[in-house]
Amino acid sequence: MILYQLRCAKDHEFEAWFKDGQTCERQLARKTVECPACGSHKVSKALMAPRISGSEKKRKQPAALPAPAPTPAAEGQQVAPSHPQQSSDHPMSVMASAMRRHLQQVRAQIESNCDYVGDNFAEEARKIHYGETEPRGIYGEATEQEHDELAEEGVEVSRIPWVPRSDA
Repeated sequence: MILYQLRCAKDHEFEAWFKDGQTCERQLARKTVECPACGSHKVSKALMAPRISGSEKKRKQPAALPAPAPTPAAEGQQVAPSHPQQSSDHPMSVMASAMRRHLQQVRAQIESNCDYVGDNFAEEARKIHYGETEPRGIYGEATEQEHDELAEEGVEVSRIPWVPRSDA
């Protein structure tokens, strides 16, 4: 993993973790990196100071507070605002806004690529798992008990926070 300092077209700076340098370059070229402050996809690498550690220096400095946890994003990338004071919004609301956009994208992908089975989700998931029907992506409603029973049976299921559509 490698950490890069990035800057969007509106001069918001943030840090992002990537699997390697090539992954960073590829995502920047494809414009899949999103600024957590404004959502811009016009992102480039910012000037970074190298992190040089000196063992003597480290021993004399008091322990630093831990950095906030980064929010997951696409293809091995994690993003956390490094300079929240540049945004007029509170860092948590910026992160919440970015998370909401990502969950709306997940919802749109699921709705366009999977079949809605409503309250029959558990029954349909079992039929697919046991080969009684053609494998396909499905989504619908299941109680917590139904979800737990499916998981115990080895049926691959996931819960996804279902946020309102962005166009609603």
